[in-house]
Amino acid sequence: MTSGAEEPGATPPAPPSEAEAVFGDAMPKARRYAELLADDGVRRGLIGPREVPRLWERHLINCAVVEELLPEGADVVDIGSGAGLPGLVLALVRPDIRVTLLEPLLRRTVFLNEAVEILGLPNVEVRRGRAEEAHGELYTDFVTARAVAPLVRLAGWALPLLRKDGSLLAMKGEQAEAELASARDDVSKLRPSVCDVIRVGRGKVDPATTVVRVTVTSEGGPPPSAGARKARGGKKKRGRKR
Repeated sequence: MTSGAEEPGATPPAPPSEAEAVFGDAMPKARRYAELLADDGVRRGLIGPREVPRLWERHLINCAVVEELLPEGADVVDIGSGAGLPGLVLALVRPDIRVTLLEPLLRRTVFLNEAVEILGLPNVEVRRGRAEEAHGELYTDFVTARAVAPLVRLAGWALPLLRKDGSLLAMKGEQAEAELASARDDVSKLRPSVCDVIRVGRGKVDPATTVVRVTVTSEGGPPPSAGARKARGGKKKRGRKR
């Protein structure tokens, strides 16, 4: 990959022991992705250099554990993908799901396309654009987002993309409950839905990853994909070896 900025990249730290349990067979690709983030990700201004020492705990593992909420064969749209967090990480750790990385900025989509090619991720499509521009043409089982926007604004972009019973999975921080409490009524006006706050990755990342889940209950777009219907009808199945 070529450099687009003058600031040098860095070498990522060694992964913690928890990373092996989280990434399993995908660990070699996770290591390579960490190298890309620490080098070209910093050079191109996609992540700050101060984030490099905490790439694994704060970013890679933090994102990867969200896969616990995804059934086998799910369709996922990651809006505002940036450097690929969490969408690219989820595609890496779960080859059974299909992920669209939706990102409006060209320099970021260039990086994402290069990363997808280097990592060999056939289950990923990079699409340049904004979520609101895809309303009426792009439908999915799940929308993921990390540090994109306040919940009400994010829901306005994400909920029209969801099939009935689909969920927005918004990665949030310590104030997730308070943000949801203040936004719940406005979110429900956008589209009938049920909301909750979930913490995933306990014992794998500290603190556990906090996710605000908004599940729509009204019709909207095509029916769920076959894989998602199957998984929702019974016990959730994992799409990779542990």
